[in-house]
Amino acid sequence: MQPRLILIVLTIIVSLMLSGCATTDSPSQANVLNSTSWVLSALHGQPSPPSKPVTMHFEQGGIHGSDGCNRYGSSYTATGSKFNAGENIVSTKIACPEPVMRQAEAFQSVLTVARGYKMDAQQLTLLGTNGETLATFTAQSSSLVGTSWHVTGYNNGKQAVVSVIIGSELTADFKEDGRLGGSAGCNGYAATFTSSGKGIKISQAATTRKMCEQPEGLMEQEAQYLKALSTAATYRLDGNRLELRTTAGALAVTLSSADNP
Repeated sequence: MQPRLILIVLTIIVSLMLSGCATTDSPSQANVLNSTSWVLSALHGQPSPPSKPVTMHFEQGGIHGSDGCNRYGSSYTATGSKFNAGENIVSTKIACPEPVMRQAEAFQSVLTVARGYKMDAQQLTLLGTNGETLATFTAQSSSLVGTSWHVTGYNNGKQAVVSVIIGSELTADFKEDGRLGGSAGCNGYAATFTSSGKGIKISQAATTRKMCEQPEGLMEQEAQYLKALSTAATYRLDGNRLELRTTAGALAVTLSSADNP
């Protein structure tokens, strides 16, 4: 074969290969849901109760979140407008009140039969085989600014996350000017925070100088909570729940929304 003819043939082959690649979904197209978080707003057209939010977080080819009762996880694929969750959805096995359990079961059922999706900046819709709407979600805010929380657990510095002492209340208010404050159980405290993406940095807190004898252990709890707060390196919002974690990924503090506990 003449060199010129060979060159022409090779040019045609390369052009066809590039054309084929152009019509194939790129990794970014195939993972448009990646690094997004959502809260269920309606299931089969019925509003979802805000007190037990159902959440979905898409990360690195997996889904995880809360079905309103239990934590769950699964793999998924989303290409073009098609959606498929993995065949095996794993979840914890906590028992919840009957209405909550029914919603959880209905949500997991939707997740297994969904075959399509629509998404914009504020809403995600899971679709059935015939394009019918199965569930709609609103985007989970990633901002802590202007939010208020009740502490539900904290790392006691002994490799354990413990619940707040009964009869005490710990709070955290993230102000718009970068201030963080609240009650440490006995004393008020004040710190500063900065956050970017999923990262957070909280300064050592200054406190008032009261001493509280009751409930028993309150002052020790206060010291442990404030130390745990300063170790936070990342955070995750999950419906009306907030987790602060250390650089090693260990839980530092768990909180629930003061507006919708």
